[in-house]
Amino acid sequence: MACNRPGTPLPKPSGEHTLRQELIEETFPIFLLEIEREECLFQSVEAIADYLREHIEAHPSARYIATFDHFAHTRELPEGQVADSIHSAINLVFCFGLTLQEPETLAIRPRSIGICDSGDRFIITFMEPPMPVVNAAMEHWAHSLIKRPKPACAMRAS
Repeated sequence: MACNRPGTPLPKPSGEHTLRQELIEETFPIFLLEIEREECLFQSVEAIADYLREHIEAHPSARYIATFDHFAHTRELPEGQVADSIHSAINLVFCFGLTLQEPETLAIRPRSIGICDSGDRFIITFMEPPMPVVNAAMEHWAHSLIKRPKPACAMRAS
């Protein structure tokens, strides 16, 4: 897996949003994108999940598996604890399975995209996949959630 130093911002494709790479528990490299609510194309984790599911199902090498309501699951557990800042949290589970050359690969599959509503923003997270083509697709899907300014119309002189 190619990794930048933890916390090092990755190059931005456009705009002011940074998809940064981090290590969770110093083992799992993740990507995290924070989108202010008013900058997001959608206003709920369910709508975001539906949109991302469409992208997964349209990709020739991806297979949608499930939508998991992590928030509800954790809240229903007698010992479950959810941070006050988390209002909703869903995992979209899918697989890219382009190759299966060794059994160790099964440890890092299937993939998951986390979608969290923290009130004023949405937080999109996913673990770094080892294949650049898969990583590029997931980064594109995450960035496509951000509203883009509409280009100004050119005025013609009469």
